Amino acid sequence: MGTIMLRSALTSRLERYLELTPDERDALDWAERREQRVRAGSTLTREGESNDQLYIVQHGWLHSSTNLATGGRQILRFHYAGDLIGTSSIAWSFAATTLTAVSDCVISELSKANLGRIFKAQPRLAGLLYAVSAAENVAMADRLTSVGRTGAVERLSTLLLDMLARLRTTAGGVVDSFELPLTQADIGDAVGLTKVHVNRTIREMERRDLIERNGKRVRIKNEAELAKSVGFIDRYHQIATDWLPLAA
Repeated sequence: MGTIMLRSALTSRLERYLELTPDERDALDWAERREQRVRAGSTLTREGESNDQLYIVQHGWLHSSTNLATGGRQILRFHYAGDLIGTSSIAWSFAATTLTAVSDCVISELSKANLGRIFKAQPRLAGLLYAVSAAENVAMADRLTSVGRTGAVERLSTLLLDMLARLRTTAGGVVDSFELPLTQADIGDAVGLTKVHVNRTIREMERRDLIERNGKRVRIKNEAELAKSVGFIDRYHQIATDWLPLAA
């Protein structure tokens, strides 16, 4: 803990869209100086509890979820290296969701106060963070629309395509496959299916030659065709930056 990383996953992700200045990189390095390791299954924040921290994922997977009145949960979003987590709670002094580590993770803490300092000192960087957050919100809306309006194969296809698109922004070498560290319960809570239905849907997708599995690795067989069939739009590939203020 307390180490300063040479290059953060968030910096790598942001520079996919815009080359940062040395001052902007330094601002992120300073803000991310508090690093910690989190074990799989650990909970960082709980819905409704007091919280003034955001987190930047350097390595690993996490998810944000909300509790249902029936006792279940809805997983709203999965988080990967390069994600800034907690923007959905920034309007309040408490956490809007429960944040749980899916795998062993390395994260950096970013207080709301330090984020405010970045907004004041580096307005172009602040604007880029806002744009990335907006793109993530649209991607989540796309996925939740599929949950409410499509069948099981379409729901799971949309989720896998979204994961693949997002991982490409920071996970070097991701082409058409990735390691999926989720349980079938996790997948079910993300797409509104039971574990049994998830298992059946995965087998159906394999039977239809849409995906193939090798252990925890999942490969999408024909990404373009699958994306067309479910109406998937990659919200992470490009983000407009022409409206941002000039670098200082």
